[in-house]
Amino acid sequence: MSEAIGRSTGPRCIALVGPFQSGKTSLLEAVLERCGAVAKAGRVSDGSSFGDSGPEARAHGHGIEPAFATVDHGGEAFTFVDCPGSPEFMHAMRAVLPACDAAVVVCEPDERKLPALQAVLREVEEARLPRILFLNKIDDAATGAADAVRALQPASRMPLLMRQLPLTSNGIVVGHVDLALERAFVFREHAASEVIAIPPDMAPLEKEARFAMLEKLADHDDALLEELLSEIEPSRDQVFDDLRKEVRAGLVVPVLLGNALKGHGVGRLLKAIRHDAPGVRETRSRLGLAADGPPLAHVMRTIHAQHGGRSSIARVLRGRFKEGDAAVDSDGHEARIGPLASAGRTDGNGRSTEAAEGTTASFGRLEGFPTGAAFMTGRTPPPRIATVDPPHSVHALALAAHDPKDDAKLATALAKMVEEDPGLVVIHDGETHEVRLGGQGEVHLRVAVEKLTRSGVRIEVSPPRVDYRETIRHAVKVRGRHKKQTGGHGQFGDVVIAVSPLPRGAGFVFIDEIAGGVVPRQYIASVEHGVREAMKKGPLGRPVVDVQVKLVDGSHHSVDSSDMAFRAAGRLAMSDALEQAGSVLLEPVLALDAAVPTDATARTGAIISGRRGRILGFDARPDWPGWDVVQALIPESETHDLIVELRSATAGAGSFRTRFDHLAEVVGREAENAARRSRS
Repeated sequence: MSEAIGRSTGPRCIALVGPFQSGKTSLLEAVLERCGAVAKAGRVSDGSSFGDSGPEARAHGHGIEPAFATVDHGGEAFTFVDCPGSPEFMHAMRAVLPACDAAVVVCEPDERKLPALQAVLREVEEARLPRILFLNKIDDAATGAADAVRALQPASRMPLLMRQLPLTSNGIVVGHVDLALERAFVFREHAASEVIAIPPDMAPLEKEARFAMLEKLADHDDALLEELLSEIEPSRDQVFDDLRKEVRAGLVVPVLLGNALKGHGVGRLLKAIRHDAPGVRETRSRLGLAADGPPLAHVMRTIHAQHGGRSSIARVLRGRFKEGDAAVDSDGHEARIGPLASAGRTDGNGRSTEAAEGTTASFGRLEGFPTGAAFMTGRTPPPRIATVDPPHSVHALALAAHDPKDDAKLATALAKMVEEDPGLVVIHDGETHEVRLGGQGEVHLRVAVEKLTRSGVRIEVSPPRVDYRETIRHAVKVRGRHKKQTGGHGQFGDVVIAVSPLPRGAGFVFIDEIAGGVVPRQYIASVEHGVREAMKKGPLGRPVVDVQVKLVDGSHHSVDSSDMAFRAAGRLAMSDALEQAGSVLLEPVLALDAAVPTDATARTGAIISGRRGRILGFDARPDWPGWDVVQALIPESETHDLIVELRSATAGAGSFRTRFDHLAEVVGREAENAARRSRS
């Protein structure tokens, strides 16, 4: 085969991505078996897989964090990173993809998975990563492979290129025809396929499909286009060179067929990766990194082992790291590199004193280097390779240590967990005095709680309290007098205030209308201070907002008056005023943008309306064909488990973002329930 554009050599890193339950972990198992890394492929269903080896992943039956496995194939080392496909854990791939050389997108031939596939492909496309689509479970396809690819094409910005045709016998897929090699292969379960001649009845179909493949390649190769127009058959080497060049440039997405659970099609996929996937040099170029300079790496995952301490899985993009090297990350954090080991060696013999260029390795003791960070030897901070922003939280729980003495232990465990999983966020709410853990869904937070429990922290879990406020209905005028004789100097403060409601969102206004010095100037601020103290907790138990207070009259004593006395008088006056003015409970209302597949837009609107939401409208989601964004206003109290219902209505693909919009009065039975909750 021609080496016109060169075949990459050296350690490479390949991401395995795809929708939930598409078969990524089964494909990794098949790769491990085919490369001789394990004697027999494990199964997710019986908990024997190498990838989902953590206790939480085993318990839930799917990946919850990136899993690394390094194998040798064709004399070269490849690290495969099995990225979670569930929308609740998919954010983990954002720190993985930038430093990978290519991605294998695993998908089923099922049009219903189109929105989920689109979400995965967007992540890969944003990382500008070359990609191959492995059409898994091809023998379960309800339609032909070509029809399945046409149905899935809207999910991809780049053309899906049929590289293989299914070979059938009595309506069952038994192999495939490779359109570039012009050979047929019969599947052998968990073994290399058998090469056969293309059956005569398939020859016309193969010629037609091969020409269609070459036409797509010719869109970016004028020489090939001229040959096709002149009916000149291009050489096989030329076809492979074009495939390699256009795959690496991300101009086409070749589609390969197989069944990971049976090991079908895995050999041809490995050969395609070996020949077509770029290496670390091309990845450096894609990331805009210089070839020369100090050793440079990117952190893909952070792990806190219960007994092994902290380690960082990182891809070496330039140079060679040694144990003991001093390193610095993009934010200026400094650390000395601890023990080194190859990531994901199945034999457990990955320990090393060096990490060479291209390898994916475990770095010990990189304290302060977060997931997604770039780091380099020396003292000069490296450029940022990628910005890994935490995703917007869509679900939250309030956490508290079962024993208050364990508060510090809980805080430490949460800090470690957030380091491991950038999709989690810890919020300390000063109003409700809660510690909240925000995440990407119900299962995401359930797994987090399971990890906390496994770390030895006993915790209490509850839905977060809503930060209600209250205001008043009527204007009132009230006197507040504080008089106390304690021997010697007494205490005396006397004020009259006029309290009235303000428009929603106006906050608090204090106006001094004292005339004639009945309340001396030096005590005015103390009166306001007392008023504000009374507003911290109104008759309904919540902070009071949107009121105006005028200090209109009062009296003082030349000896007994003081700042403390007038502060107490202001507090008494305001407490009485709030009791008399008619309390109104206010709830926070959020502006919500829900991104959903178009066929679920109506269902989404009904879900939001059923939760006291008000639909404002919807628009097409920019650059997402077949998706809408539903805009609405919804009470915060109705959003606690909204993501569960929304994902159920959108085959797991929908999500939303919220932001505070305004406070609104709670009425009817909701007001009674909310008032009861606010006092609890």
